[in-house]
Amino acid sequence: MGGYLQVSTDVGEVIGGRSGEDENALPLNPKIITAHLTTLKPVRDGTPIIAIDVSSVKIGETERGILCAIRGAIVWNERGKYGYLRVGPFPFHITEENKREMVELARFHHPSMAASLLRLADVQDRLSKLMERWLQMSICCSSYGSIILWDGSLTAGTPDTPVSLLTRLLEIARRNGNSILAFSKVTNVRLLGRRITDLIWKYPPPCVLRLDDLTTLMKGQIRVMGNVYVVKLCRGGLPFRLDVDGGIPHSQGVLAIERILGNEILYQGYPETLRLAHILSTFTASEVIGIQRFIAERYNLKVIVRPSVRRMLFGPFGTRFED
Repeated sequence: MGGYLQVSTDVGEVIGGRSGEDENALPLNPKIITAHLTTLKPVRDGTPIIAIDVSSVKIGETERGILCAIRGAIVWNERGKYGYLRVGPFPFHITEENKREMVELARFHHPSMAASLLRLADVQDRLSKLMERWLQMSICCSSYGSIILWDGSLTAGTPDTPVSLLTRLLEIARRNGNSILAFSKVTNVRLLGRRITDLIWKYPPPCVLRLDDLTTLMKGQIRVMGNVYVVKLCRGGLPFRLDVDGGIPHSQGVLAIERILGNEILYQGYPETLRLAHILSTFTASEVIGIQRFIAERYNLKVIVRPSVRRMLFGPFGTRFED
Protein backbone atom coordinates (compact mmCIF):
# COMPACT_ATOMS: atom_id res chain seq x y z
CA MET A 1 0.00 0.00 0.00
CA GLY A 2 1.49 3.32 -1.02
CA GLY A 3 0.67 6.86 -1.95
CA TYR A 4 -0.88 9.48 0.27
CA LEU A 5 -3.09 9.40 3.35
CA GLN A 6 -5.52 12.31 3.18
CA VAL A 7 -6.98 13.59 6.44
CA SER A 8 -10.05 15.80 6.40
CA THR A 9 -10.18 18.72 8.82
CA ASP A 10 -13.83 19.50 8.17
CA VAL A 11 -15.71 18.96 11.41
CA GLY A 12 -18.99 20.54 10.43
CA GLU A 13 -22.08 19.17 12.14
CA VAL A 14 -25.55 18.54 10.94
CA ILE A 15 -27.81 20.25 13.45
CA GLY A 16 -31.31 18.87 13.65
CA GLY A 17 -34.21 20.00 15.75
CA ARG A 18 -36.75 17.82 17.49
CA SER A 19 -40.00 17.62 15.62
CA GLY A 20 -43.08 18.84 17.40
CA GLU A 21 -46.12 16.85 18.33
CA ASP A 22 -48.53 15.95 15.58
CA GLU A 23 -51.57 18.15 16.08
CA ASN A 24 -53.70 15.64 14.19
CA ALA A 25 -52.63 12.69 16.33
CA LEU A 26 -55.45 10.78 17.97
CA PRO A 27 -55.63 11.05 21.77
CA LEU A 28 -54.52 8.01 23.76
CA ASN A 29 -56.83 6.68 26.42
CA PRO A 30 -54.92 6.65 29.74
CA LYS A 31 -56.84 3.51 30.73
CA ILE A 32 -55.32 1.65 27.77
CA ILE A 33 -51.82 2.75 28.77
CA THR A 34 -52.39 1.78 32.39
CA ALA A 35 -53.70 -1.66 31.41
CA HIS A 36 -50.41 -2.44 29.62
CA LEU A 37 -48.17 -0.74 32.19
CA THR A 38 -46.25 -2.81 34.73
CA THR A 39 -44.58 -1.38 37.82
CA LEU A 40 -41.12 -2.87 38.32
CA LYS A 41 -39.45 -4.02 41.52
CA PRO A 42 -35.66 -4.49 41.70
CA VAL A 43 -34.46 -8.10 41.95
CA ARG A 44 -31.01 -8.22 43.55
CA ASP A 45 -29.76 -11.73 42.87
CA GLY A 46 -26.27 -11.18 41.40
CA THR A 47 -27.24 -12.11 37.83
CA PRO A 48 -24.27 -11.31 35.53
CA ILE A 49 -24.94 -8.54 33.03
CA ILE A 50 -22.90 -8.36 29.81
CA ALA A 51 -23.00 -5.60 27.18
CA ILE A 52 -21.56 -5.47 23.66
CA ASP A 53 -20.95 -2.54 21.34
CA VAL A 54 -18.86 -1.92 18.21
CA SER A 55 -17.87 1.28 16.44
CA SER A 56 -15.94 2.21 13.32
CA VAL A 57 -14.26 5.38 12.15
CA LYS A 58 -12.89 6.62 8.87
CA ILE A 59 -9.17 7.26 9.27
CA GLY A 60 -8.53 8.90 5.92
CA GLU A 61 -8.31 8.38 2.18
CA THR A 62 -5.61 7.07 -0.09
CA GLU A 63 -5.22 7.25 -3.85
CA ARG A 64 -6.88 3.83 -4.10
CA GLY A 65 -9.60 3.89 -1.45
CA ILE A 66 -10.32 4.62 2.21
CA LEU A 67 -8.75 3.65 5.51
CA CYS A 68 -10.98 2.79 8.45
CA ALA A 69 -10.65 1.23 11.87
CA ILE A 70 -13.10 -0.99 13.77
CA ARG A 71 -13.16 -1.74 17.48
CA GLY A 72 -15.47 -3.66 19.77
CA ALA A 73 -15.94 -3.68 23.51
CA ILE A 74 -17.42 -6.21 25.92
CA VAL A 75 -18.28 -5.03 29.44
CA TRP A 76 -19.55 -7.25 32.22
CA ASN A 77 -20.94 -6.63 35.67
CA GLU A 78 -20.82 -9.48 38.14
CA ARG A 79 -22.02 -8.69 41.66
CA GLY A 80 -21.18 -5.02 41.32
CA LYS A 81 -17.67 -5.52 39.91
CA TYR A 82 -17.10 -4.31 36.36
CA GLY A 83 -14.64 -5.66 33.85
CA TYR A 84 -14.10 -5.11 30.16
CA LEU A 85 -12.40 -6.47 27.07
CA ARG A 86 -11.52 -4.33 24.07
CA VAL A 87 -11.18 -6.07 20.72
CA GLY A 88 -9.18 -4.04 18.22
CA PRO A 89 -8.77 -1.53 16.76
CA PHE A 90 -8.43 -3.30 13.43
CA PRO A 91 -7.40 -1.07 10.49
CA PHE A 92 -8.74 -1.85 7.01
CA HIS A 93 -7.77 -0.49 3.62
CA ILE A 94 -10.89 -0.73 1.45
CA THR A 95 -10.47 -0.28 -2.29
CA GLU A 96 -12.54 -0.92 -5.39
CA GLU A 97 -10.27 -3.91 -6.08
CA ASN A 98 -10.64 -5.68 -2.72
CA LYS A 99 -14.18 -4.72 -1.68
CA ARG A 100 -15.61 -7.83 -3.36
CA GLU A 101 -13.39 -10.01 -1.18
CA MET A 102 -14.52 -8.14 1.94
CA VAL A 103 -18.17 -8.44 0.98
CA GLU A 104 -17.67 -12.19 0.54
CA LEU A 105 -16.27 -12.29 4.07
CA ALA A 106 -19.56 -10.89 5.37
CA ARG A 107 -21.82 -12.38 2.70
CA PHE A 108 -24.17 -14.06 5.20
CA HIS A 109 -25.23 -10.58 6.32
CA HIS A 110 -26.34 -9.43 2.88
CA PRO A 111 -26.34 -12.36 0.42
CA SER A 112 -28.31 -10.45 -2.21
CA MET A 113 -26.11 -7.35 -2.18
CA ALA A 114 -23.74 -7.19 -5.15
CA ALA A 115 -20.29 -5.89 -4.27
CA SER A 116 -20.22 -3.68 -7.34
CA LEU A 117 -23.24 -1.73 -6.04
CA LEU A 118 -21.69 -0.95 -2.66
CA ARG A 119 -19.89 2.28 -1.87
CA LEU A 120 -16.64 1.95 0.05
CA ALA A 121 -18.33 3.49 3.10
CA ASP A 122 -21.00 0.78 2.88
CA VAL A 123 -18.29 -1.89 3.02
CA GLN A 124 -16.99 -0.24 6.19
CA ASP A 125 -20.46 -0.53 7.74
CA ARG A 126 -20.69 -4.20 6.70
CA LEU A 127 -17.35 -5.01 8.32
CA SER A 128 -18.40 -3.23 11.50
CA LYS A 129 -21.65 -5.19 11.63
CA LEU A 130 -19.75 -8.43 10.96
CA MET A 131 -17.53 -7.82 13.98
CA GLU A 132 -20.53 -6.95 16.13
CA ARG A 133 -22.31 -10.19 15.22
CA TRP A 134 -19.12 -12.17 15.86
CA LEU A 135 -18.80 -10.73 19.37
CA GLN A 136 -22.49 -11.32 20.04
CA MET A 137 -22.20 -14.94 18.92
CA SER A 138 -19.12 -15.45 21.11
CA ILE A 139 -20.88 -14.13 24.20
CA CYS A 140 -24.08 -16.08 23.52
CA CYS A 141 -22.05 -19.30 23.27
CA SER A 142 -19.75 -18.73 26.25
CA SER A 143 -22.13 -17.18 28.81
CA TYR A 144 -24.65 -18.98 31.01
CA GLY A 145 -27.53 -17.59 33.06
CA SER A 146 -26.68 -14.00 32.10
CA ILE A 147 -28.47 -10.94 30.80
CA ILE A 148 -26.91 -9.85 27.51
CA LEU A 149 -27.43 -6.25 26.41
CA TRP A 150 -27.22 -5.11 22.79
CA ASP A 151 -27.30 -1.64 21.35
CA GLY A 152 -30.19 -1.22 18.91
CA SER A 153 -33.23 -3.39 18.32
CA LEU A 154 -34.10 -7.02 17.59
CA THR A 155 -35.19 -6.23 14.05
CA ALA A 156 -34.30 -8.69 11.29
CA GLY A 157 -34.78 -8.92 7.55
CA THR A 158 -32.42 -6.05 6.74
CA PRO A 159 -29.30 -6.47 4.58
CA ASP A 160 -27.17 -6.37 7.74
CA THR A 161 -29.26 -8.82 9.76
CA PRO A 162 -31.05 -11.68 8.00
CA VAL A 163 -33.79 -13.46 9.94
CA SER A 164 -31.85 -16.74 9.99
CA LEU A 165 -28.81 -15.17 11.68
CA LEU A 166 -30.73 -13.38 14.43
CA THR A 167 -32.88 -16.47 15.02
CA ARG A 168 -29.73 -18.54 15.53
CA LEU A 169 -28.25 -16.02 17.98
CA LEU A 170 -31.43 -15.94 20.06
CA GLU A 171 -31.73 -19.72 20.10
CA ILE A 172 -28.15 -20.19 21.30
CA ALA A 173 -28.65 -17.59 24.03
CA ARG A 174 -31.85 -19.27 25.26
CA ARG A 175 -30.20 -22.69 25.24
CA ASN A 176 -27.56 -21.38 27.66
CA GLY A 177 -30.12 -19.73 29.92
CA ASN A 178 -29.31 -16.19 28.75
CA SER A 179 -31.77 -13.37 28.11
CA ILE A 180 -31.05 -10.89 25.30
CA LEU A 181 -32.31 -7.33 25.69
CA ALA A 182 -31.67 -4.57 23.15
CA PHE A 183 -31.85 -0.88 24.12
CA SER A 184 -32.56 1.73 21.44
CA LYS A 185 -31.35 5.23 22.29
CA VAL A 186 -33.48 6.69 19.49
CA THR A 187 -36.58 5.25 17.85
CA ASN A 188 -38.82 6.51 15.05
CA VAL A 189 -41.62 4.07 15.83
CA ARG A 190 -44.86 5.92 16.52
CA LEU A 191 -48.25 4.96 17.88
CA LEU A 192 -51.20 7.13 16.83
CA GLY A 193 -48.77 9.79 15.66
CA ARG A 194 -46.70 9.90 18.86
CA ARG A 195 -43.28 8.48 19.59
CA ILE A 196 -43.61 5.37 21.67
CA THR A 197 -41.06 6.73 24.16
CA ASP A 198 -43.39 9.68 24.87
CA LEU A 199 -46.17 7.41 26.11
CA ILE A 200 -44.85 6.93 29.66
CA TRP A 201 -43.31 10.31 30.43
CA LYS A 202 -45.88 11.15 33.11
CA TYR A 203 -45.91 7.74 34.81
CA PRO A 204 -43.69 7.23 37.88
CA PRO A 205 -40.66 4.97 37.35
CA PRO A 206 -39.59 2.25 37.36
CA CYS A 207 -42.18 0.99 34.92
CA VAL A 208 -42.47 -0.84 31.62
CA LEU A 209 -45.10 -0.51 28.90
CA ARG A 210 -45.68 -3.48 26.63
CA LEU A 211 -46.58 -2.71 23.03
CA ASP A 212 -48.58 -5.51 21.45
CA ASP A 213 -48.81 -6.19 17.71
CA LEU A 214 -45.93 -3.87 16.85
CA THR A 215 -45.07 -6.20 13.97
CA THR A 216 -48.05 -4.75 12.10
CA LEU A 217 -46.03 -1.54 11.77
CA MET A 218 -43.23 -3.31 9.91
CA LYS A 219 -43.23 -3.51 6.12
CA GLY A 220 -42.01 -6.07 3.60
CA GLN A 221 -39.43 -8.53 4.89
CA ILE A 222 -38.71 -6.61 8.10
CA ARG A 223 -39.51 -8.63 11.22
CA VAL A 224 -39.37 -7.82 14.91
CA MET A 225 -37.85 -10.84 16.66
CA GLY A 226 -38.63 -9.66 20.17
CA ASN A 227 -41.33 -8.30 22.41
CA VAL A 228 -41.19 -4.51 22.26
CA TYR A 229 -41.47 -2.40 25.42
CA VAL A 230 -40.97 1.17 26.51
CA VAL A 231 -39.12 1.38 29.82
CA LYS A 232 -38.40 4.16 32.28
CA LEU A 233 -36.09 2.72 34.88
CA CYS A 234 -35.27 5.54 37.30
CA ARG A 235 -36.55 8.88 38.52
CA GLY A 236 -35.29 11.67 36.29
CA GLY A 237 -34.19 9.14 33.68
CA LEU A 238 -35.11 8.90 30.02
CA PRO A 239 -37.56 6.43 28.48
CA PHE A 240 -36.11 3.93 26.00
CA ARG A 241 -37.43 1.40 23.55
CA LEU A 242 -36.46 -2.05 24.77
CA ASP A 243 -36.67 -5.25 22.72
CA VAL A 244 -36.69 -8.50 24.70
CA ASP A 245 -36.13 -11.88 23.05
CA GLY A 246 -39.56 -12.97 21.80
CA GLY A 247 -38.77 -16.62 22.49
CA ILE A 248 -39.03 -16.19 26.26
CA PRO A 249 -42.31 -15.66 28.16
CA HIS A 250 -43.47 -12.15 28.99
CA SER A 251 -43.01 -12.80 32.72
CA GLN A 252 -39.42 -13.89 32.19
CA GLY A 253 -38.73 -10.78 30.14
CA VAL A 254 -40.09 -8.53 32.89
CA LEU A 255 -37.96 -10.45 35.42
CA ALA A 256 -34.87 -9.76 33.30
CA ILE A 257 -35.67 -6.03 33.38
CA GLU A 258 -36.14 -6.18 37.16
CA ARG A 259 -32.76 -7.91 37.47
CA ILE A 260 -31.19 -5.00 35.61
CA LEU A 261 -32.82 -2.67 38.14
CA GLY A 262 -31.46 -4.66 41.07
CA ASN A 263 -27.96 -5.49 39.85
CA GLU A 264 -26.96 -2.60 37.60
CA ILE A 265 -26.07 1.07 37.91
CA LEU A 266 -28.45 3.21 35.87
CA TYR A 267 -27.31 6.53 34.46
CA GLN A 268 -30.21 8.58 33.08
CA GLY A 269 -32.15 5.31 33.02
CA TYR A 270 -29.52 3.60 30.81
CA PRO A 271 -27.56 0.50 31.96
CA GLU A 272 -23.98 1.27 32.95
CA THR A 273 -22.52 -1.79 31.21
CA LEU A 274 -23.98 -0.72 27.87
CA ARG A 275 -22.90 2.88 28.44
CA LEU A 276 -19.33 1.76 29.17
CA ALA A 277 -19.32 -0.54 26.13
CA HIS A 278 -20.18 2.42 23.93
CA ILE A 279 -17.50 4.62 25.52
CA LEU A 280 -14.80 1.94 25.29
CA SER A 281 -15.53 1.11 21.66
CA THR A 282 -15.79 4.71 20.42
CA PHE A 283 -12.68 6.34 18.94
CA THR A 284 -11.48 9.61 20.42
CA ALA A 285 -9.82 12.31 18.31
CA SER A 286 -6.39 11.55 19.82
CA GLU A 287 -6.79 7.85 19.02
CA VAL A 288 -7.63 8.65 15.40
CA ILE A 289 -4.50 10.82 15.15
CA GLY A 290 -2.43 8.02 16.69
CA ILE A 291 -3.75 5.46 14.21
CA GLN A 292 -3.12 7.86 11.33
CA ARG A 293 0.46 8.36 12.48
CA PHE A 294 1.07 4.64 12.95
CA ILE A 295 -0.24 3.78 9.48
CA ALA A 296 1.69 6.61 7.86
CA GLU A 297 4.98 5.49 9.42
CA ARG A 298 4.35 1.77 8.98
CA TYR A 299 3.54 2.05 5.25
CA ASN A 300 5.63 5.11 4.44
CA LEU A 301 2.68 7.34 3.64
CA LYS A 302 2.73 11.10 3.52
CA VAL A 303 -0.10 12.73 5.45
CA ILE A 304 -1.69 15.67 3.67
CA VAL A 305 -4.69 17.79 4.59
CA ARG A 306 -7.57 17.46 2.17
CA PRO A 307 -9.14 20.87 1.56
CA SER A 308 -12.82 21.17 2.30
CA VAL A 309 -14.61 22.03 -0.92
CA ARG A 310 -17.66 23.25 1.01
CA ARG A 311 -15.56 25.53 3.20
CA MET A 312 -13.79 26.91 0.14
CA LEU A 313 -17.06 27.57 -1.73
CA PHE A 314 -19.44 28.57 1.03
CA GLY A 315 -17.24 29.73 3.93
CA PRO A 316 -19.08 29.66 7.28
CA PHE A 317 -22.23 28.41 5.53
CA GLY A 318 -20.58 25.16 4.45
CA THR A 319 -21.45 23.37 7.67
CA ARG A 320 -22.60 20.02 6.31
CA PHE A 321 -20.45 17.13 7.48
CA GLU A 322 -18.17 16.02 4.70
CA ASP A 323 -17.13 12.34 4.42
